[in-house]
Amino acid sequence: MNIKKTLLSAMVGALLAVSGPVLAQNDTVNIGVITDLSGLYSQLGGKGSIIAAQMAVEDFGGKVLGKPIKLLTFDHLNKPDVAATKIREWVDRDNVSMVTDVLSSAVGIAAQKLLADKNFIIMNTGSATSAITNKECSPYSTHWSYDTQAVAASTATAIVQEKGRTWFFITADYAFGHTMQAEATKVLLANGGKVVGSVRHPLGASDFSSFVIQAQTSGANAVVLANTGGDVSNTIRQAKEFGLIQKGQQIAPLLIFDSDIKALGLDAAQGLKYTTGFYWDFDDKTRAWSKRFFERSKFQANMVQAATYSATLHYLKAVQAVGSLDRDKVMAKLREIPIDDMFARNAKLRPDGLLVHDMYLAEVKKPSESKGEWDIAKVIRVIPGEKAFAPLSESECPYLKSK
Repeated sequence: MNIKKTLLSAMVGALLAVSGPVLAQNDTVNIGVITDLSGLYSQLGGKGSIIAAQMAVEDFGGKVLGKPIKLLTFDHLNKPDVAATKIREWVDRDNVSMVTDVLSSAVGIAAQKLLADKNFIIMNTGSATSAITNKECSPYSTHWSYDTQAVAASTATAIVQEKGRTWFFITADYAFGHTMQAEATKVLLANGGKVVGSVRHPLGASDFSSFVIQAQTSGANAVVLANTGGDVSNTIRQAKEFGLIQKGQQIAPLLIFDSDIKALGLDAAQGLKYTTGFYWDFDDKTRAWSKRFFERSKFQANMVQAATYSATLHYLKAVQAVGSLDRDKVMAKLREIPIDDMFARNAKLRPDGLLVHDMYLAEVKKPSESKGEWDIAKVIRVIPGEKAFAPLSESECPYLKSK
């Protein structure tokens, strides 16, 4: 009898050891924030995206479907294979129902392919490449903040209008940089300009002097930067050291963030024009939310971090409205519920997953114009979403074509 009891006790213990974690996971609704916490893009998403997602959870009330909402976070180190391994673990073991941020285009594409195969929702706020809603699109994905087409085309138009009709590209040698250069070149050629040269650099290059010298000797009106994060900051810094601006060449970053400008300083960045989906000091809505964000982070949010808040909150609203985590129903509800918050203005979520919303052309202030540490830019033009983003008719999304 004692032997039977011992065996029974062991069997129950083994069963609880297996089922216990699963039951615990089912007691929460889990959302994954996968981002760069330690590398080249850590200022673009990183800690700020985690804070923004947590704010969204708290603003929603901390619970959905009667269960606590739990955030899982991970540093993908800008390595697609590392990101894919963690996401697979989140989905298969931790019952994560949605993944967001996904900073960097290479990671974004890898994550989207994996989650498309598993029919899980990804709300991409950090990756830039327009492939996310084109060749790599999925019925369970959204592209929430911006894409290469929106920022490249808008900034490129501004460059051309300032008589910058001959360009030299300094381009990051991966999907984001390639796509950004291609999108901007379309605008240039359509306006009668030409590319007089280009050079590609590895992600996270330590020395841009040789690239800057090639741009200088090209004689181009505009030196156009198809890179971002630490790369764009280092390029601009070295371009100033070599005197490109003083000698009449325009430095034009296609994608630069407020944190990059802050790190560069207004002396180096003044006068630069750039396209963004969010600026903290745009109006009362952005200022009120940004004040709360700043109290936690001690820095101002950029468009990736603001979009992470917006996407997370909208996802929770859709889940609550549906009454379950059913992915097909939640995706349908994401498109149905109006989207209007401090980030997304005049917004509409398209069938290809692209959130079309107003973008902004901003100009970096002169030091004499700035009234505070983060008073770094002014919005000089609102770009309606339908003009900033490519129309749905041009989408290469295979999911749409198969419907």
